[in-house]
Amino acid sequence: MSIVPAEAVSGRIRTAKDTPAGAAGGAPAPAPLAPRARLLPSLAAVYRAQLSRARVARIPLLFVATFQSVGIMILMRGVVDGGSEARAVVAGSSVLVVAFVALNLLAQYFGQLRASGGLDHYATLPVPPAAVVLGAAGAYASFTVPGTAVTAVTGSVLFQLPLTHLWVLAAVIPLSGAALAGLGAALGLLAPRQELATLMGQLGMSAALLLGVLPADRLPGPIGYARDLLPSTYGVEALARTFDTHPDWPAVAFDLGVCAAVGVVSLAVATWAYRRAAVR
Repeated sequence: MSIVPAEAVSGRIRTAKDTPAGAAGGAPAPAPLAPRARLLPSLAAVYRAQLSRARVARIPLLFVATFQSVGIMILMRGVVDGGSEARAVVAGSSVLVVAFVALNLLAQYFGQLRASGGLDHYATLPVPPAAVVLGAAGAYASFTVPGTAVTAVTGSVLFQLPLTHLWVLAAVIPLSGAALAGLGAALGLLAPRQELATLMGQLGMSAALLLGVLPADRLPGPIGYARDLLPSTYGVEALARTFDTHPDWPAVAFDLGVCAAVGVVSLAVATWAYRRAAVR
């Protein structure tokens, strides 16, 4: 009685030609890697993770940022009576909350992450680099919403400014936050040392304080040019214009457009800096 192989019955006898390359000796071929995660799902996952991680540690600092801005307005109330100067003080103090969190704290966070080797953890995840940068920036910028709103309302009441157009904060906060968060992330990732990242973040916040809160017509000429280079300036100008009785909406839209353009550029630079820091 002869034994017929099952392959002969089915008509499919495996030969050396049919054996996959790299599977010598009948070993199975390696399974293909899973596809890389898409940008939007990865961005949502990183955003939720960063939001839950930073909630406990950053909320006290958010109160500090809000109290700092409100305190500046109270001090300026004894010097500024009203008019364009009052609008500049309230708008600058409101955007200062965004600068404190999105620029200063994010620069410190990425500087610490790079110094401690925490970037290695993100480098092993199958997520695009842009998702890591945008998720962290979005989470930190989200913490600025309540503090900015409280500061704007408090300042409007303090300086007797109209509250009618404060809805523009819905555009000022995310666009200014994107521009400043991208700048803060880039500073933290490009700084060679953690201490320098902290220093540059604090210097950036101080620049937002001095150049944003003080009225533009009170600044010397060269410093006025530096004010035009600061991303938060255009958010301050957009918010300050809305305190007028009849706001110049095309000018407001232009300022917000500049914020959006700077945000795209700064976040792109931060993404490049993340790739550069992650491979080292």
